[in-house]
Amino acid sequence: MVSERLFAGSSLLALLLAVPAAAGAGMYSKTSPVLQVTGKTYPDLILNSNHTSILEFYAPWCGHCQSLKPAYEKAAKSLAGLAKVAAIDCDDEGNKALCGIMGVQGFPTLKIVQPGAKKGRPTVEEYQGARTAKAIADAVLAKMPNHVKRLGDGELQAWLKDGNATAKAILFSAKAATSPLLKGLAIDFLDGIRFAQIRDKETAACALFGVDRFPTLIVLPGGDQAAVAYDGPTEKEPMVAFLARVKAPNPDPAPKATTSATKAAKAKTTTKTTTTKTAPNDDAASSSDSARAAFEHASSAHASSEASASGAGAASARSISLDEPAVVPSESPDPIVSPSASAHPGAPPPPPKATIPIAPPLPSLATAAQLHAACLRPQSSTCVLVLVPAAAAADDETLASSSAAALAAQASLAEIAHRFALRRAALFPFYAVPATNEGGVALRAALGLPPVSRLALVVVNARRGWWRRYEEVEVEVEVEVEGDGKADADADADAYGLMAVEAWIDAVRLGDGTKERLPDGVVAEPEKVEEKVEKKEEKVAVEVEVEVEQETEDVNEKQPKAAHDEL
Repeated sequence: MVSERLFAGSSLLALLLAVPAAAGAGMYSKTSPVLQVTGKTYPDLILNSNHTSILEFYAPWCGHCQSLKPAYEKAAKSLAGLAKVAAIDCDDEGNKALCGIMGVQGFPTLKIVQPGAKKGRPTVEEYQGARTAKAIADAVLAKMPNHVKRLGDGELQAWLKDGNATAKAILFSAKAATSPLLKGLAIDFLDGIRFAQIRDKETAACALFGVDRFPTLIVLPGGDQAAVAYDGPTEKEPMVAFLARVKAPNPDPAPKATTSATKAAKAKTTTKTTTTKTAPNDDAASSSDSARAAFEHASSAHASSEASASGAGAASARSISLDEPAVVPSESPDPIVSPSASAHPGAPPPPPKATIPIAPPLPSLATAAQLHAACLRPQSSTCVLVLVPAAAAADDETLASSSAAALAAQASLAEIAHRFALRRAALFPFYAVPATNEGGVALRAALGLPPVSRLALVVVNARRGWWRRYEEVEVEVEVEVEGDGKADADADADAYGLMAVEAWIDAVRLGDGTKERLPDGVVAEPEKVEEKVEKKEEKVAVEVEVEVEQETEDVNEKQPKAAHDEL
């Protein structure tokens, strides 16, 4: 996955301090859940934050930006307290340098900013997914830092002794995956409270703290102080208030030290920054001017293109009514840079836009023989199978809903497989089995699954003789489904979203959940399979032969009588 590295914190701060503050109100109101960022506030709100952020680069006159606004605000509401959903007005003079540095050449451009190993050096990645609230929220949650330690019975004591004076929080859970809520709490109290998660099957650890209900949050204030159990609602605000009794949460960004040495270093940095700002040949100022110049050319070309595309009857490219019905958000248009941009004095070539490799689709098992060879031989190990439903008719809502879920399931699995491949991590294979595969139809019948009109997602292990069906996994964050006439299909698709499917895959990898025994006959010996294929081929050949003979007889009966019967 291609990613970008931002400038070092000091260089970027110097650059941003050299530009005037943004004055425009922008497209989002003060009451909007979307965080409004400027070139001045970007370092504190985004660059140095412990939280993952998604940042929209927009222009108020951009029609695509106006179309994205409802979905973006809905994503901001669903991610409140977990991640930052922010926006910056690139039409504002004070923000153009930052927009240029970030390589923005089309609107809207969305970038996910994920905290890095070093403060002020996050990883920036362009978001190129669907422009819907659900897709945006899933993508951001997938990039949340995870500061929660997974512990078992054998690791608990060592973890407790390590930094005994430090406050600790342990979540005892029946789920394998770490929820976004727990990740968010660990970020809020980073370096103040250490977080861990222990499964319910770790009986020794549960017995040590007397835990018999799940989930249960136990807080150890540190030292000789007794452990305290949280007995409130599973919601962010009351849980933060409970943990704050032990340690105050971090302000955002992380708190700055107030020692005399730090103050001296800060004064030194301030002096250096002031000198940098006034130096006539400063590299940061030069870079700022160049980035602003390149961005202005690209932005002007984009604005001209948008105005031309608005067609007759439009008073101006900037006269966009916010009361108009929102249309389906489209992808960011291709960058349009005028030919004079590269020839502009001092303007560097436009920086390339970051691209994210698209996850390849799942391999398909089209025949019964392929299904058997991949997953149903006696020596076959774990396989995840998406039993795809039949194609939907135009007026069949049930099939349409199931088809939407099938697409969502395949997309989620493809993304998971792609991530593991990029990390070169081992993972069992995923396959799509079309409804026309007779082996898939037989497998449905043997396992008691719904008919081909419905989606089925299963994992099978022929060597160990077990299988397990996917069941909708509850996630901590839900995005409302818009009532556009396709609510059922969208709801089914959401049930197979990335977070839910990834949680199920994690449970399978960890051996969690109930497994069922594969029925006899599902795993067939190779000889038996070949015999079945041969018999089927013989049967087809006999049927064809009988059919040909019957047709010949019919033709003979229709032939006219011989001429010698006549005088």
